[in-house]
Amino acid sequence: MIEQQPLRAAVWMIGAIFAFTSMAVAGRALAGQFDTFEIMTYRSLLGIVIVLGVGRMAGTLHQINTRSLALHGMRNISHFTGQNLWFYAITAAPLAQVFAMEFTSPLWVTVLAPIFLGEKLTRSRALAALAGFIGILIVARPGTGMVLNPGLIAAGFAAIGFAGSAIFTRLLTRTQTITCILFYLTTMQAIFGLICAGYDGDIAWPVGLAWAWLALVGCAGLLAHFCMTKALSMAPASVVMPIDFARLPIIALVGMMLYGEPLELVVFLGAILIFGANYLNIRVETRKTTQ
Repeated sequence: MIEQQPLRAAVWMIGAIFAFTSMAVAGRALAGQFDTFEIMTYRSLLGIVIVLGVGRMAGTLHQINTRSLALHGMRNISHFTGQNLWFYAITAAPLAQVFAMEFTSPLWVTVLAPIFLGEKLTRSRALAALAGFIGILIVARPGTGMVLNPGLIAAGFAAIGFAGSAIFTRLLTRTQTITCILFYLTTMQAIFGLICAGYDGDIAWPVGLAWAWLALVGCAGLLAHFCMTKALSMAPASVVMPIDFARLPIIALVGMMLYGEPLELVVFLGAILIFGANYLNIRVETRKTTQ
């Protein structure tokens, strides 16, 4: 049985948080020049080069195998769908509100993990998810300041796609190495992207600064998934994913500084509740592993 390491998993998730935030900034910079399928195509092609290069240096390319292809396929269809919706959402709505909608993903993970992963829905995990959801409601204030525009609807459905991706990733970490998972992440999604972006025979070619932004999307996206995969290999999905709530106050600050989006006290009130719930959950899980 693999030893659970919730504290180390939390550290890896912090790396994923900063990588996802960087990707959001780069994605906004590319809006108008490329559609979401084109962004995903270039991101995945760059990812293939990085995975093969790092895998060769680390001597882990032999770990790539053809087992669990169906599971890899389901994981990458879920993620590809969610990621395309997310890229659209960050250009169509304020970043803090998009992330607030996206953060229903851990709630979906908490609900689905007992079904697909056989993980117990403990009281601490359920309370952490509930507190996180209340924190999101404090930030988004549905029925008052938040308008359900297409961007926010897309973010909500993206959350379901990301939850499915997390569930399937957790299943894959039981039998597959990170090199294998990331290889199929990049290759399958490059194929999906080429099909969806090129169906009309017109794929935009990057020029000038677009290359740098696409490189940031590719590197940040791959780093985020590496960190998340490491985290999911160290602790249950229902423990790991709620930590992602920390992206909310960070992206709110980014939105204020770079795009002049309003920064309100409720963002931090919601964040305090979210941080507190996850801290207590990690403490409970840590005590379980040391008893």
